Amino acid sequence: MASLTTEINRRRTFAIISHPDAGKTTLTEKLLLFGGAIHVAGAVKSNKIKKTATSDWMEIEKQRGISVATSVMGFNYGDYKINILDTPGHQDFAEDTYRTLTAVDSVIIVVDVAKGVEQQTRKLMEVCRMRNTPVIIFVNKLDREGKDPFDILDELESELKIKVRPLSWPINIGARFKGVYNIYEHGLDLFTPDKQKVTERVEIKDVNDPAIDAAVGNADAAKLREDLELIEGVYPEFNELDYLDAKVAPVFFGSALNTFGVKELLDCFVRIAPCPRPTVAEERTVEPGENGFSGFVFKIHANMDPNHRSCIAFVKVCSGVFRRNANYKHIRLGKLMKFSAPTAFMAQRKDVVDEAYPGDIVGLPDNGGTFKIGDTLTEGEELHFKGLPSFSPEMFKYIENTDPMKTKQLNKGIEQLMDEGVAQLFINQFNGRKIIGTVGQLQFEVIQYRLLHEYGAQCRWEPIHLYKACWIESDDEAALEAFKKRKHQFMAIDKEGRDVFLADSGYVLQMAQSDFPKIRFHFTSEF
Repeated sequence: MASLTTEINRRRTFAIISHPDAGKTTLTEKLLLFGGAIHVAGAVKSNKIKKTATSDWMEIEKQRGISVATSVMGFNYGDYKINILDTPGHQDFAEDTYRTLTAVDSVIIVVDVAKGVEQQTRKLMEVCRMRNTPVIIFVNKLDREGKDPFDILDELESELKIKVRPLSWPINIGARFKGVYNIYEHGLDLFTPDKQKVTERVEIKDVNDPAIDAAVGNADAAKLREDLELIEGVYPEFNELDYLDAKVAPVFFGSALNTFGVKELLDCFVRIAPCPRPTVAEERTVEPGENGFSGFVFKIHANMDPNHRSCIAFVKVCSGVFRRNANYKHIRLGKLMKFSAPTAFMAQRKDVVDEAYPGDIVGLPDNGGTFKIGDTLTEGEELHFKGLPSFSPEMFKYIENTDPMKTKQLNKGIEQLMDEGVAQLFINQFNGRKIIGTVGQLQFEVIQYRLLHEYGAQCRWEPIHLYKACWIESDDEAALEAFKKRKHQFMAIDKEGRDVFLADSGYVLQMAQSDFPKIRFHFTSEF
């Protein structure tokens, strides 16, 4: 099975995370540029070029310039097969990002040199810390005025609670930005502000080479040597094992828009980043090199192709080889299924694949709502991969149909969008009305927009004042019934038919918890 081991070792599956506007989508695009997956940078914005990569392909994303759905892109770079999962930076879509982080082996965090570490980045870093995911940090937008690089390093350590080690170092910043010294490979890259061209590299032996003075001037060369001496004094030598154990984050500096510092990041990344790692299931830990195929659904996307009402379930391959037309067991449904058209993605372009290896992401067409987030596929073994929670929503609205002729379309649209895990649907048992719960305001706009443009259904939102949705359960049937009777106006069921208590204030929730000690209240759907 040498080939399976070889395939696993050459795979790098990672997510790029950042606060909105830090330059995540731009960085993704530049990585694709180096992978030969696109030929002209800036292709995201222009439609003239045939071979374009757009990781933001939903119409609403193009209009607002933000990533709403997680995109999956695969490409080859040298001997490596790279799978990037681009995640939404916008906080209203944090849940989508949390789930994506369960499917990757490492993470690249993008930080804006002027703004430093922002709130969303902190939250996502907590998820990485929970899962011990190795991170590399890319400090972006060095061609603009920003904080001093040493201050940025201090801020990264204190805000992200991780030790850092610079592997490249900027020569000046903003209008005076001249380039980056590559500490990892001892190279010097000079900066020319050009979005289409990759920068020139100066051949040098070491940091004391007079070629540096010739290239950037004596003053900047002296400052660079001083900075590097300080770095060597303050930061311990870079140790790959500490990075893999998520104890140290290597830091690179550059300007993604100008394709600068990106190649250094990528070259170092493919060398040190982890290949696919073992996945923990409830039954046991699954090693990627096992012969039997296993994988789990971490995301579902409706209408990848607006011309066909199709859903696609994204499956992360955890072990063995996934083969087209082979029989696999859908564990939750307990039935065998085969897939004749599994796809791999290059942003919107997808190709049918014959086989996929651990670390790869496969798209399985799902027209009948066969899949849910967290579903496991295997060659027969009963496995349940864990760690894909749905969080308790924080905002709620009634969804009302504005066009009775389109009731069928609206119901179908709601059902498919809820399967994606964009938001959650609760049906109020008192009046039968549908309530949508989300983590943020923007999701309501996205749902309304997509219902109209993808399903031809119109809806309007009506306010409802709720504080929290809690899943409830009890070993005492009588206590459960008594609770449901007493709170019947606030009882709902979710998509799976589970009981949900809709508390309209923190006080009401507290009282319910103390009045009904036999009832367990859950704030995520995973219990």
